[in-house]
Amino acid sequence: MTAGTDDRPQGEPAALHEHHHADASGGWLRAAVFGAMDGLVTNTALVAGVGGGGAAPRTIVLSGVAGLVAGAISMALGEYTSVKTQNEQLELEVAKERRELEHHPEEEHAELVGMLRARGVEEGLATEVATQLSRDPEVALRLHVLAELGVSPEDQPSPTTAAVSSFLTFSLGAVLPLLPYLLGLSLLWVALLCGGLGLVVAGALSSRFTPRPWWFAGLRQLLFGAVAAGATYLIGAAIGVTTS
Repeated sequence: MTAGTDDRPQGEPAALHEHHHADASGGWLRAAVFGAMDGLVTNTALVAGVGGGGAAPRTIVLSGVAGLVAGAISMALGEYTSVKTQNEQLELEVAKERRELEHHPEEEHAELVGMLRARGVEEGLATEVATQLSRDPEVALRLHVLAELGVSPEDQPSPTTAAVSSFLTFSLGAVLPLLPYLLGLSLLWVALLCGGLGLVVAGALSSRFTPRPWWFAGLRQLLFGAVAAGATYLIGAAIGVTTS
C-alpha cells in the first residue's frame, strides 16, 4: 500500500476526528473557582485583620471558623439564587421567542435568513437552509435563541450544583489560613503564608481553563489577596492600638 492511501473498504465513512472542550457552560466551574478564591481571600484577610489587632489565637480561630461557615453559606445561597434567576430569565426569553415563532413565522423566517446571510451564506442558500430548518419548530427556536441571546436553552447550569460546588470550595479555601492555628502553631505570619500559597495554587489551577500562563494567574491572585490582607491588617492594628 502506498503512503497516504486510504485502506478503508469502499463506501465506509471516515473516522470522526474527536476533540474535546472544557465545560464552559456549566455552573460548577465558575462557582468552584470563585468559591475557592473568595474563601482564601476572605479568611486570609480576616485572620490578618484580627491578628493585626492583637487578638489571642483562640479569638483568631473563632473568628476564622465563623467567617468560614458564614461565608460558605452565603456563597452557596448567592450562587443558587444567581444561577436560578439566570435560568428563569432564559426560560422567559425562550417562551417569548416561541410565541414570536408561532404568531409571526414569516418575520422569524426572514430573521433567520438574515442571521445566515450575516455569517456569509449566499442569499439563495440562506433562504433554502432557513426554510429547511424552520420545518422543525424546536430547531428553529434553538437557533433563534442561540443567535439572539448567545446561549443554548439546553445548556442551563444547575443551581444546586453551583451552590454545592461554591460551598465546598469556599470552605476548602477558607480553612487554609486557619491550619497553623488548628495544628497548634499560633504564628500569624505562618497563617498568612499558608493563605498566600493557597492563593498561588488556586490561581495557577484556574489558568488551566484560560489562556493565561500559570505563574501569571497565580501571582495575580496572590496580589489580590495581599492587598485585601494588607488593608485589613492595617485596620486591625489601628483599631487594636486605639482600644488597648
